[in-house]
This record gives sequence, C-alpha cells and structure tokens, in this order.
Amino acid sequence: MTRIPEAHPAIAAEGLTKHYGDRTVVGSLDLAIGAGEIFGLVGPDGAGKTTTLRMMAGLLAPEAGKAWIEGIDVRERVAEAKPLFAYMSQRFGLYPDLSVGENLRFYADLYGVGRRERKERLNELLSFSRLAPFVQRKAGDLSGGMKQKLQLACALIHRPRVLLLDEPTNGVDPLSRRDFWKILHQLLGQGVAILISTAYLDEAERCTRVALLNEGKVLISGTPQAVQKSVPATLLVLQSDRARSVQHLIQDRLRTAQSVLFGNRVHVLQENGREDLAPSISRWIADAGLPVLAIHRRPLGLEDVFVRLLNRQETPDRSGRPLGADRRDFPFDRAVSIRNLTRRFGDFVAVDHIDLDVRKGEIFGFLGPNGAGKSTTIRMLCGLLAPSEGSGQVAGFDIGTQAEEIKQRIGYMSQKFSLYDDLTVQENLAFYGGIYGLKNAALRDRIRWALQTTGLDAVSNTPTRSLASGIKQRLALCSALLHEPPIVFLDEPTSGVDPLSRRRFWDMIHELAETGISILVTTHYMEESEYCDRLALIYRGRIVALGTAAELKERLRHRTILDIRCTNAQDALEVADSSRHVVDAVLFGSGLHVVVDDVNAATGALSELFRSRNIRIDHIQPVAPDMEDVFVSLIEETDRKMDANPIEPNRGME
Repeated sequence: MTRIPEAHPAIAAEGLTKHYGDRTVVGSLDLAIGAGEIFGLVGPDGAGKTTTLRMMAGLLAPEAGKAWIEGIDVRERVAEAKPLFAYMSQRFGLYPDLSVGENLRFYADLYGVGRRERKERLNELLSFSRLAPFVQRKAGDLSGGMKQKLQLACALIHRPRVLLLDEPTNGVDPLSRRDFWKILHQLLGQGVAILISTAYLDEAERCTRVALLNEGKVLISGTPQAVQKSVPATLLVLQSDRARSVQHLIQDRLRTAQSVLFGNRVHVLQENGREDLAPSISRWIADAGLPVLAIHRRPLGLEDVFVRLLNRQETPDRSGRPLGADRRDFPFDRAVSIRNLTRRFGDFVAVDHIDLDVRKGEIFGFLGPNGAGKSTTIRMLCGLLAPSEGSGQVAGFDIGTQAEEIKQRIGYMSQKFSLYDDLTVQENLAFYGGIYGLKNAALRDRIRWALQTTGLDAVSNTPTRSLASGIKQRLALCSALLHEPPIVFLDEPTSGVDPLSRRRFWDMIHELAETGISILVTTHYMEESEYCDRLALIYRGRIVALGTAAELKERLRHRTILDIRCTNAQDALEVADSSRHVVDAVLFGSGLHVVVDDVNAATGALSELFRSRNIRIDHIQPVAPDMEDVFVSLIEETDRKMDANPIEPNRGME
C-alpha cells in the first residue's frame, strides 16, 4: 500500500503518465500543492489538462505514476480518498429538471451528509453562492453563471478539503466569473487546496502558482509574476484609427515578429537585447501616411508569455483561393437592419424592442451577461426563431416571412459544437456542403479550399471527436463558409478555446471582413470585443450601449481608475472596499481596478491601508478604462436605472 510521507501536500502527483495510441497526453507529470493554495493549469487544447485532472480524481487510471489527495492514494484507497475532494468537470453535473434546492439535497444524499448537518450546510451554501432567492427555480432555467455556482455549491456540500476544477468558468460572463472567484478565495481562506485548469489567462494570474502544459509536459511553472518575467521581452503598443492597416504594414516588414490586433491598438513583441523596433516602425508608418495616436511599452502578460513560449507557427496553404469570396458588391445596403425586434417566451420578454443596423463588411460584436438575449437575437436573425413583434431584414430579406431565403445566404456557427463526432473532417464538410446545395465538382472544389486554407488537410480523414477544440472551431467555421455567404453569425465561437487558437480564429475573421463579408459575433472575452469594429451591449433584453470600443470607453472618461498590482489581490480587494476614498473596486487579472474620486487622496490612503495589512504593492497608477471596466460599469448603471424606474416584472433576466 502506497502512501506519501507524513509531511504531505494536499494534492500530489509523481510521474503521472497517460498515452492515447502513439500520443503522449501526459508525460511523467509531478505536482505538489499545499492547503490554502490555488494552482492553475494552462496550455493549448489537447495539452493534457483534463486528463491530468481526471487522473487526480481517480476517474482515469495512469499508465505510470501515482496521485494522492491528503496523502491518500486515489487509486488504491478510493473509499478513503473520495470524501476528501470534489471534482467539477467541464460538463454540468446538474439535473435540469430538479430545482436548485433539490439538486443540493441530491448531492447531500450522494455524499452521505447527515440530516443534522444538512440544513445548516444548505443554508450556508445558498448564502455563500447567492442562490437563496432561486432555491425553487429549476436548474435548467438558470443562466450559465448561476449554473456554475450551483455546481460548485453541490461539490462543496460535504466540506471537501481539495477541489479539482476543470475550466469551471467556460462561457461565463465577466460578472459571473468575478462572483465565482470570490467564492474560490473564500475557500482558500478556509484552507481548501484548489487545482484548476482555465482558458482565461487573467484568471491564471490570480493563482498562487501556475504551470504551462504542452503535449503533457510542463514547459514552465512558478508564481504568475515569475512566469511573466521568464520571457526577456516587452510589448510595443501602437494606437491608431487605422490599426488594421498598421498591423498589415508591420507584418509585411517584420514577417517573424509576433503582432496582435486589439481594436485600435497593435501589440508587437519586442525581444530584449535586440534592435529597438520602435524607430523603424514609426518611420514605416509615417512613410505610409498612416495615423498613429500613441506608441508606448508595457510588460508582457501571461497570455503573451503563453504564446511566446509555445511559439507554434502554423502556416496553412493560402496559395489558392482566399478564405472568403469577395462580397463587397453583394446587392444589399445593410447586412442587418431591425426595428423594435422582440421575442417573448410566455410572459417572459427575452428580447425587448431593439433597433440595430450592421454595415456590409463590418465585424459587429454582441456583448452581455449570460441570459441577456444575445443568442435569442442571433437565432431570430438567422431565421431559426420567429420574432414576437417588430421587423427586420438580413441580406435584404424579411426575417418574418423569408426565413428560408435568409438561411441560404448566411453562415451560422452555434455556441455548441454542431458537427458530427462520428464523421471525419472531410465527411462533415461534404455533409454540410450538401445541405447548402453544393454538388459534384463544386462541392469537391469547396472542400479542397476549406482543407487547404485552414490547415485541416493534415487531419482530413480524422474522426472529428479526436480533434482539439481549436481545430474543431476552424472546422465549424469552414462548414459555415462552404456556400460563400455574404453574412456570417458566430455565437460565442471561441468559448473554452486556448489563446493561440483564439488569435488564429480572429485572424480568419478579419480576413473574411476584408473581402466584404459581414460578421456578427457574440463573445464573453472582453479582449475579443476589442477586435470588433462596433459593439452592442445587451442586458435584460435591451441594447444599453452601442458604438466602437473607443466610444464606449469614452463613456467612462469621468471616472478615475487606479490599476493596483499587488500580492494577494482578494485580501487587497476587501481592504480597498473598506476605504471611504473608493467608489468601486474589482479584481482585475492579478491585481485590482479601483474607481476613485480623488487620485492623490485615494493613492495615499490605500498605500497606508495595504501597508498596515502587510499587502505588498508593486504599483498604483491611473489607467484608461478597459473593456471589462466598461462592461461592468454599464451593467451596474443599467441596474440602478431599472431599479429606480421599475418596469413590468417579467422583463429582464437574472
């Protein structure tokens, strides 16, 4: 019988190994995580994160190595280990037809929680997760963020000392993610050890330590700060009203440089010790007559390190036809034009009298919390759901009476992967091409195009179920583009996809837009909102803000935001909330964003408060608002207005 030494960590692994066929999924992995520590696993799709967590939970037998929870071997002593931990998988473990309270009681029965303890524990968890007002609501009727909190509450019903969480906030809006992380930090204060995998690199920055996995091996591990400093480079940030043209110019001149487009900014990786790129780039931009509003440097974030260390350069064959057919001359004035669009489900108003116009060739983003009405709007525009009220046109056709004509002229990629796992990549493309009316030589030509232009030809005969998430997303996009539509609807297309795959995906979206194709995309990644030409923030079924990212940020020009980089951000948040100089404070990456009225007074007061609580501050400085600041501010502003002027109680959504 194997047991690790008495001075054991809460979570431990030694030499964990797993293969699928000839591929090493996890290769001789070691872990040691202490009580009250949160350890983050990050890495590209297929890196081995889920397999590692499943082996740690005893759900998957390793071919070599051992895993321990609180010093107990999870394979040899399953009955002893099971009460000590909880495992939360990527798929919801809830029963949709049971209420919130019934789900909690079911898990209490499953874990053998006694009746004497049960009532107190249920009340504690309902208060803890802020689900008490919804105890009678069916789990299937909850928003995504509320489902995540309920699943975590179910996992905590037996007071585990270890939590294993597999990408628990995938597809959850920023407000719900913040609530979830507040709960995790409260658990850390109770001495719970947490091992979490995440696709959100701002979340990874909040972990005590992180490990970057690739092909089952740890490339680098340490505190987020140490990992960020491990790459000797900085970011050169260029702000321009013609940022896309600036990026093209840089890519033409510096083919090996890593550059990323963020709305009206271009980020260029500058290796330390090499020639300073700023003077040359400034000269090229000036010679091209392109406007640049500002150039400055900033340290690398975890996502920049992630991309730099992996350094995967996939170069699909683009020698044939471009990604999108030219649609600039397609005969409609507006890609989308809707007036008073409304959708009711019984007494509930999911979409509430919205007006919207989307231009030809525009990348238009829908933002909003879970359940705000984004997907319902998209489904009406795609002809999949009839509006209850209002009118509109898509590609020049009426959404109420010409749904079939619309379907033939749009591409649609849904939230959930909608291709067939049992078919190969090529068979899926053939199936969807047939649905869109492509036949014989035309179909073969489009399949050849799809495989070549997206780099999928190497996996053309691979069953779709075997593909990593990022590759599945590219396949789904290609399937939506086979019939060369002038308008494409993408409903949270990159949910749960690693940063490298997201960046490649958005490169494809920008290429489509440059051919005149109109893109409507919903997203929960605030960084992705910066890629869009214009944005609409939808909340409680209504459009509460509309404009470019820069215009929406301008709405916060009256607010002064302090960026605080510090140790133990959760403790710092509680301290900041207690200061009379602070209007609002929220977690932001590994630090805080704090809204203040008086910069000097707040800076001095906060510095003194942090010093008295032994919280080390790396810097406190004013910053321009980020899109996440805008998102949270507008939601809170809307809540205040609606609470002050209540409307029919059925309107809006939790």
